[in-house]
Amino acid sequence: MNDSTQEPKQSWWRRLSAGLKRTSSSLGTAVADLVTKRKLDRAMLDDIEDVLLRADLGTEVAARIAEAVGKGRYDKSVSAEDVTTIVATEVEKVLGPVAKPLEIDAAQKPFVILVVGVNGSGKTTTIGKLAAKLSAEGRKVMLAAGDTFRAAAIEQLKVWGERNKVPVVARAQGSDSASLAFEAVEAARAQAMDVLLIDTAGRLQNKTELMVELEKVRRVIGKVDSSAPHAVLLVLDATVGQNALSQVDAFHKTAGVTGLVMTKLDGTARGGILVALSEKYKLPVHFIGVGEGIDDLAPFTARDFARAIAGQDN
Repeated sequence: MNDSTQEPKQSWWRRLSAGLKRTSSSLGTAVADLVTKRKLDRAMLDDIEDVLLRADLGTEVAARIAEAVGKGRYDKSVSAEDVTTIVATEVEKVLGPVAKPLEIDAAQKPFVILVVGVNGSGKTTTIGKLAAKLSAEGRKVMLAAGDTFRAAAIEQLKVWGERNKVPVVARAQGSDSASLAFEAVEAARAQAMDVLLIDTAGRLQNKTELMVELEKVRRVIGKVDSSAPHAVLLVLDATVGQNALSQVDAFHKTAGVTGLVMTKLDGTARGGILVALSEKYKLPVHFIGVGEGIDDLAPFTARDFARAIAGQDN
């Protein structure tokens, strides 16, 4: 019995550490190169800080780690393992408070989740994967194709609906997204759905227009149910690095983001951006994605992520 419960955890750990390989390898190699050459001094700590900054861990976290490495080690040899252990410990301290599961309040029927993010962040795919997870938990799920500007997004959501055998509220490209959201909340309520996931447009080229539209969608949903949306998930693509910070800024102000999902961590050496975001915004991180498969989106755990980014074995 114990083995079977362990297996999914192990396979997810393998996927996570493989997904973060580009980040952990670039960090590990750079650190190893630094520490093998000389005894620890201020210059070496500055170099270590630079390595951490290049992995997008953020200035505050990089400085804290460098300081922790320096404690009691001046003029001594320091091993790469010492440094990665400190990296894992400090990163876990930052991530521990934000690693929170997405809680669905069963008293809210439907529990309305607004999913926001820029085009290309993996928003629609994330909705499909979340629908699969929630359905597997025995919940009645409905999807709404609120990204009415892109025909591809509407079609993609319909495909996910068929795959997960869940209903999709959709209209033709160019329809009003706010009225579609309104219609979807009413339909989900009439059909006693447990969860409604609403996709939204993500064209940041014209930020003002997009943000006005998001505010309208929120307002309209509130007319059907004054407590909705019950969650606003921002989907971020890890490969954009520092740009993720300005995305959180823009969407948090407008859409009232309640939690983050970070995708494509397997496609970048800058996985540390999640640490920088957590340090700055303290927003809950619900899920992370390390691949295209349905099982490659998993609940976020601070310790696993910290060890994987530092390149440690589980």
